[in-house]
Amino acid sequence: MSDSIILITIGALLLVGMVMDAVGRRTRLPRVTLLVLFGIFAGPSGLNLLPAAAKGWYPLVTVMALVMVAFLLGGRLTRQMLSENGGPIMFVSAGAVLVTAALVGVGLWLIGVDPIMCLILAGISTATDPAATQDVVGRSGAKGPFSRILLGVVAIDDAWGLVVFSLLLALGQAISGESPTFALLAGIQELGGAVLVGVAIGFPAAYLTGRLKPGEPSQVEVLGVVFLCGGLSLALGASFLLAAMLTGLIIANFAQHHTRAFHEIENIEWPFMVLFFVLAGASLELAALPTIGVIGVGYVVLRFVGRIAGGWLGGRASGLSPHYCRWIGLALMPQAGVALGMALVASHAFPEMGDEILAMAIGTTILFELGGPLITQGALANVDRNNKD
Repeated sequence: MSDSIILITIGALLLVGMVMDAVGRRTRLPRVTLLVLFGIFAGPSGLNLLPAAAKGWYPLVTVMALVMVAFLLGGRLTRQMLSENGGPIMFVSAGAVLVTAALVGVGLWLIGVDPIMCLILAGISTATDPAATQDVVGRSGAKGPFSRILLGVVAIDDAWGLVVFSLLLALGQAISGESPTFALLAGIQELGGAVLVGVAIGFPAAYLTGRLKPGEPSQVEVLGVVFLCGGLSLALGASFLLAAMLTGLIIANFAQHHTRAFHEIENIEWPFMVLFFVLAGASLELAALPTIGVIGVGYVVLRFVGRIAGGWLGGRASGLSPHYCRWIGLALMPQAGVALGMALVASHAFPEMGDEILAMAIGTTILFELGGPLITQGALANVDRNNKD
C-alpha cells in the first residue's frame, strides 16, 4: 500500500469525523453511532471503500485510542471524587457486572443453550465500551453527580468483568474436562501485569511530568506516558485499559506540582477516536447478525435487563437516589472492543465453538455499539431534565 493512499485515507476519515460531529450537533445523534455507521457503510459489509490494509490498522488504533480514554477516566478518580462517590461507583459497577453475568448465564441455560456457551456469553456480557460512554458524556455537557458516577463506573467495571470472565472461562474448561489453569493464569497475567505497569509508570510520571517546563505536562510528555503504558501492557500480555486507568489514577492523586496532567490528552484524543470508531464499524460484519438466532436475541434481552437490574440494585445498596438508580444501568449499555477481545480468548480456549462464539460476539456488538450510545444519551438527558425540574 503506497504512502499516498495511507495519507489520503487518514485525511478523508478525519474530515468525515468533522462532518459527523456537525451532523451530531444538529440531529442530537451521538457522533459515536454516526461514525460506527459510516464505518459499516465504508467497510466490507457496505461499499468496501476503505483500502484492504486499513483492517490491519485497527488493533494499533484501538490501543492508541483506548489507552487515552482509560488514562482520562483514571484521572477522574481523585481522592475527592472517590470520597464523594466511591461507594456508588463500587456498588454500581459490581452490581452491573455480577447481575448481568448471572442473568445472562442462567437465562440462556434455561432456554436450553449449552452450559459452556452460557458461561462464555455470561463473561462476555460484563464488558462495556468506555470510549463510547465517555464521548457521549462529554458531548452532552453533563457535569453533575450522575455523570461523574457513570464515568467512575465505566473506569473500573471492566476490571470486575475481566475477573468474572476469567473465572467463568476456567469453570467452562473444568466442565469440559480441560485444565482450567490456562484461563486463571491468563486472568492473573492481565490483571497483575496491568497493576505492575500502572505502578511502574504512574509514580515516576506523577513526580517527573511537568518539571522540564514549569506548569502543566507538555503534549510530548503525556503522549509518551500513555503510549509507553500501552506498549508495555501489550508486551506483558496485560490489560492496557486497566494499566492506563491505574496510571492516570496515580498521577491525579500523587502529582503535587501540577493539577491537570490530562489537559493535553483532552486536546488531541478526538482524531484518534475518529479512526477508532470508523475502523470499529468497518471491522463489524453485518453477515453475522442473521446467524445469532434465538441465542443472540436471548443474550441481547438478558444483558439489557441485567444492566438495568444490576445498576438499580447497586445504586440502591449504595444509597443513590431512586431516579439515579433507574437510569444508571441503561447508561452502561455500549459494548465493543473489550467484548470482542474476550470472545477471541474464548474461541482459542474452545476452538470447536470458536465460529459460533465470534459470530455471537460480533452480531450482538453491532446492536449494542449502535444502540448503546443512544440509550446512554437518553439516560443522561432524563437525569438532567429531572434535575432542572
